[in-house]
Amino acid sequence: MAAEIGLRERKKRATRVALSRATIRLCIERGWDNVTVEDIAAAANVSVRTFRNYFSSKADAIAASHLERARRIADELRARPATEPLWDALAGAVRTQFVPGDDTEDAPASDQRWRDGLRLMLAEPALAAAFAKANATAQDELAEAIAERTGTDGMRDVYPKLVAAVVGAASAVAIEHCLRAEPPAPLAPVLREVFDQLTKGLPVP
Repeated sequence: MAAEIGLRERKKRATRVALSRATIRLCIERGWDNVTVEDIAAAANVSVRTFRNYFSSKADAIAASHLERARRIADELRARPATEPLWDALAGAVRTQFVPGDDTEDAPASDQRWRDGLRLMLAEPALAAAFAKANATAQDELAEAIAERTGTDGMRDVYPKLVAAVVGAASAVAIEHCLRAEPPAPLAPVLREVFDQLTKGLPVP
């Protein structure tokens, strides 16, 4: 029974990811106002009812990718060697989730149309609340993994929550920098630079 539940949960998680990615891709390609739930369901090869079972809106679907990535980072952090320094482990865990071609934020930086579309989508006011909610959950889940690794209490200690918040902010800064860079900047080296600076304690340049 436990195996069946595990398989069912993995299938549900895969469906959420597929719907989220389809939403992001269509909104970037066509523009926020030109994408319907029907379009998304068709692109993901599911029914509109299935979409509604998972998400209440396009914004929730898009924000789900952020939460899913945070969960994968937390899973990767737990899997890394216990002897690895915390910030090295965090940097590695984050970078594994931004492999070129793996997700929308790391689409070819040279694709100006894609970058412009992503910037416009992320500026959509309807996304703000959905991202805020997803980010809060994402930080909590990452903080739990950090607490386990550092022997701290995720509920009572400030340290794991602080580190999780810093990781989220650092990743967002790297993505924003790459989206606005001219000429286009690939994400992997920017992430490396960001986490190198964090590891060093953010020394003044």
